[in-house]
Amino acid sequence: MRRIALSVFLMLSSAASFSSAQDQLVYFGTHSAGAGLGISVAHFNSQTGVLTYPELVCEAESPAYFIIHPDGKHLYTCNSNDFSKGFTGRTISAYAIEKPTGKLTFLNRQSSGGDDPSFVYGDATRKYLLTANYVGGGVGVLQLNSDGSLGPVSARITHTGKSIDTIRQTKPYAHSIKTDPTNKFALAADLGLDKLFIYRFHEEDGTLTPNTIPFVQCPAGSGPRHFTFSRDGRYLYLLTEMGSTLLTFAWDPEHGNLTHQQTISTLPSGFTGVNTCAEIDVHPNGKFLYATNRGHDSIVLCAVDSLTGLLSVVEHYSTQGHKPRNFAFDPTGQWIIVTNHASDNAVVFHVDGISGRLMQHGAPVHVPSPFCVRFLSLN
Repeated sequence: MRRIALSVFLMLSSAASFSSAQDQLVYFGTHSAGAGLGISVAHFNSQTGVLTYPELVCEAESPAYFIIHPDGKHLYTCNSNDFSKGFTGRTISAYAIEKPTGKLTFLNRQSSGGDDPSFVYGDATRKYLLTANYVGGGVGVLQLNSDGSLGPVSARITHTGKSIDTIRQTKPYAHSIKTDPTNKFALAADLGLDKLFIYRFHEEDGTLTPNTIPFVQCPAGSGPRHFTFSRDGRYLYLLTEMGSTLLTFAWDPEHGNLTHQQTISTLPSGFTGVNTCAEIDVHPNGKFLYATNRGHDSIVLCAVDSLTGLLSVVEHYSTQGHKPRNFAFDPTGQWIIVTNHASDNAVVFHVDGISGRLMQHGAPVHVPSPFCVRFLSLN
């Protein structure tokens, strides 16, 4: 009898330990232009830094970018263009998340308001999704229903014009859109126009109107891609894809104005190869900023001056793969996962909370054509 009781106790203890250790889900969006088939999920142990091999949970049409709703119960993904398979994406899809397995259940899809959605973002009220349509050259807003499904488009704006690059800037290419920390403004980076647009966001009905100063003009040919705010909301950091630069702006949350403060390169001095930048984010502690270089195949670490918001380059780290497209911090801020889409792998790095420096942890994990990565805590 004692042996049986002891066996049961050990089984329960092991199960509890496994559950607590596997405390985070990691979702990967893979692109069908490569070897990807949709959305995969893995488990991540925030104590040991071990990432399990991801398993496909949902076949999807090139989910190149997605977000997880703050409620932890829903996932929203762009259905991007994949010309290699004759698919033209013009929609956003909604899924319900099943814990702890990470399984996804399709809810519905809606028009993104334009061609080839490349970015989706949830506003602070949790009632709207903002979208950037890359090939469509514009931005849109979708309503969210109470059950997590997508409602109709509440706003749609198409940009006009071009810039100097005769291949990549012959028309607008809206690449990203986010609200500011006050949720009163929405900003959109357009790679094709070299502009960062500023809209007033009306959360009562999900509409957008141009701000008094409607945009900031970026350096010609720089191709603004993604941006993020400092943790205190006083500064905006813009990453240019074609220029491989980081631009720092002071943000006026009352009037929605940006004042340029600084421009620095994401590349080490002496590098002469071809490079395009992809992703940018500020560490949860607000002290460090990271951005990826595709070509130099690195992630650059910058220190953030707490008084001025200015950036200073600290170090560059190899991403142990080719064309690092995306990265994400785990909920503890101790780990970062980088996706190298051209080499079909994801790499875990440990983050030093004091210096911001990165250290590779374990071998790269095989993920077919990974475009996007997101964490979801199970605790």
